[in-house]
Amino acid sequence: MSLILSRRDLNFLLYEWLDVEKLTTAARYADHSRETFDAALATCEKIATDLFATHNKKNDEHEPHFDGETVHVIPEVKKALDAFSEAGLMAAGQDYELGGMQLPVVVEKAGFSWFNAANIGTTTFPFLTIGNANLLLAYGTRKQIDTFVRPEMEGRFFGTMCLSEPQAGSSLSDITTRAEYEADSPLGAQYRLRGNKMWISGGEHELSENIVHLVLAKIPAPDGKLVPGVKGISLFIVPKYLVGEDGSRGEHNDVVLAGLNHKMGYRGVTNCLLNFGEGVAYRPGGKAGAVGYLVGEPGQGLTYMFHMMNESRIGVGLGAAALGYTGYLHALDYARNRPQGRATGAGGKNPASPQVKLIEHPDIRRMLLAQKSYAEGGLALNLYCAKLVDETRAAEAANASQNARDYLLLLDILTPIAKSWPSQWCLEANDLAIQVHGGYGYTREYNVEQFYRDNRLNPIHEGTHGIQALDLLGRKVTMKDGKALRLLVERMEGSVANATATGDRALVEYAATLSEKLTRLVQVTDALWAADDPPLTLANASVYLEAFGHVVVAWIWLEQALAAQAALAGAEGEEDCAFYRGKLAAAAYFYRWELPRVGPQLSLLASLDRTAFDMQDAWF
Repeated sequence: MSLILSRRDLNFLLYEWLDVEKLTTAARYADHSRETFDAALATCEKIATDLFATHNKKNDEHEPHFDGETVHVIPEVKKALDAFSEAGLMAAGQDYELGGMQLPVVVEKAGFSWFNAANIGTTTFPFLTIGNANLLLAYGTRKQIDTFVRPEMEGRFFGTMCLSEPQAGSSLSDITTRAEYEADSPLGAQYRLRGNKMWISGGEHELSENIVHLVLAKIPAPDGKLVPGVKGISLFIVPKYLVGEDGSRGEHNDVVLAGLNHKMGYRGVTNCLLNFGEGVAYRPGGKAGAVGYLVGEPGQGLTYMFHMMNESRIGVGLGAAALGYTGYLHALDYARNRPQGRATGAGGKNPASPQVKLIEHPDIRRMLLAQKSYAEGGLALNLYCAKLVDETRAAEAANASQNARDYLLLLDILTPIAKSWPSQWCLEANDLAIQVHGGYGYTREYNVEQFYRDNRLNPIHEGTHGIQALDLLGRKVTMKDGKALRLLVERMEGSVANATATGDRALVEYAATLSEKLTRLVQVTDALWAADDPPLTLANASVYLEAFGHVVVAWIWLEQALAAQAALAGAEGEEDCAFYRGKLAAAAYFYRWELPRVGPQLSLLASLDRTAFDMQDAWF
């Protein structure tokens, strides 16, 4: 059994639940089959196992360091990334014209889960690059794509996203990096950027020929002042090295590393403070400022950047689920092999009786079952979201524009859940993995303590838990007059009807429970906005996000239970039967132990409680 991920579970999710083979009826994926999907998954598993997992601890213990001139990274990182690129994985989901495989997004993300679980630090470099390239494919010019995206797809250039600043954090309206127009160029309108960017993952290294920074900056008004708020925020391509007309690497741009941030986890990827326009590195004609090329239209930078941010948010959720999953597998393996204590009951009172394995203790099984429900639920949710992208593309290609819009609305409302729910609950899974290990789990000699530290970042970056909550309650459930919420409710009600129709006692029970919680969630949502007091409505948004997320994951577990129950009747062999029964047990756990949490949360929300809202600074 791999301790990274379960290939058996991925097969179940892809082929038995999501039925991804049907995607091959779409023109984009017509060249594919289960055989090509399996080959891609096997490639990901092998590279992740042989080259990424093998240096995960070393990457953590010997994090990147800066000697004042160069950032040093352990050599195993470049070896792993070179193998990733040589296998064509940078372009796995891209068009053939870009050298891609045109894999469905859901298959691509399933394969990439292996890398997240194996080594989240090293994996961040290519995944940021892929997101960077996808944004430029959506909004860049042909020349920008040829100059920057094609080398990214080959693994020669890596990419970043530069949003936050030391004084602004998540409040992007307060950024002060400025971009002043200089001239037109073949790569678009050329500007000079000056400012500072903080928390830039992959912002400096020697792992690639070049680094393509996507930078948010404000174009000043005619009077030279920066407009307050988000107006004037534009997006720029700022390469570490300028690129010549023939694609050759030119001079160092005026962007320099000011220092590395030293993190609790996720240590394998550099995290940087970058200075743009210090005049240190590149001064053509004696003029300071980092050369940047405008992407799209001025003032639309935040809109464009959300293309990468939303992709990254789902990527964060997928990474959180993968870390929870590998922690669960490590805890399961430890519990199966570690003898400790004796069985409860009369026989266990004899100190001369043999010790039993940890897994024989009911409380250990409880903790393992909780981890299983969190990790497998989180992974399934994110793969469901990935399939929505594929369904959107297929609908667009078939000129079914209304279907495409509906898929996008579903993806919109699920994005804050897909990001935040695994970040919260798969971190809890990692906490339980440490607990199963006991004192050993709290030591660096065992992997589970690193998984916890790595996963602790995920509730923070790409929009904190609180920001996702405000997005969900403040925007997503009300957009298009609540259409996204209605579409999601319709999907859940369809699953409830399917479960009820089976006549299976457990599935019917789960369906009724989910239906009741779903009805209550909609009622509370209406009540919160009927109060006509937006600040109070949003005051407890994090509780709303948590309750909403548990209802969504309960639905995902009902879907998995339906697939497992249907498959169990025809299962051949003890191993298959055990797998499906494990799925059904995890669903039972979630409905009996987890979903009941939602009731008190919804009651608290409906009361429009003012405890936190009315608290004043001086009272602390």
